[in-house]
Amino acid sequence: MMANIVVQFLLQGGPVMGPILISALVAVAVVGERSFWWFRESRRRDPKKLEQILAALENQDIPAAVKIAEGSEDPVIRMIYSGLVHAHSSMQGALQLAAGIELERAGRFLTVMDTLVTLAPLLGLLGTVTGLMSAFLSVGNSEVVVSKVTGGIGVALIATACGLGIAIFALIPFNYFSARVTRLQFELETAASNVEVMVQASKVKEPSQAPR
Repeated sequence: MMANIVVQFLLQGGPVMGPILISALVAVAVVGERSFWWFRESRRRDPKKLEQILAALENQDIPAAVKIAEGSEDPVIRMIYSGLVHAHSSMQGALQLAAGIELERAGRFLTVMDTLVTLAPLLGLLGTVTGLMSAFLSVGNSEVVVSKVTGGIGVALIATACGLGIAIFALIPFNYFSARVTRLQFELETAASNVEVMVQASKVKEPSQAPR
């Protein structure tokens, strides 16, 4: 019964409801995938291990920090591990590359969501225009049929409502996920700066601790 109502509703919305339906399915799929990804990623965060790594670096014990960071699924720790492995060559480049990979994973599909937020209302507006055109063409006919006029207005209202609904549905998760990516970027940059300072300090102290 409900399925028949939905199908009838889509048919009444006119041909533009096809792209709108595809946009709705994509929005649901992307929001669901990103929600699951961030939920899983939040469970992988390990602030205690991060503190242990920073403590080891503060004591100039890079091998211990590498051992603690190895195998972690925390994105910040993964970046630190990648940098520490290249501590004696190009640590800064390794940190930047690892941070870029983590941010790319976190920002996946954000462009799609941004497009849907803009595209869905435009599709609704297109349905509105085509519906009103149909209604006015019916009025201009010598044999005015009330059902055609109301049908054209109905197409306009249905398409507009669906387009706005999709945009609203995608906008809130899009802003939330964007804020999460920005927060992760701040954490990665802060951790990378701390690691660079601590490793550089340990390299400076090594010659002074050498026997004379």
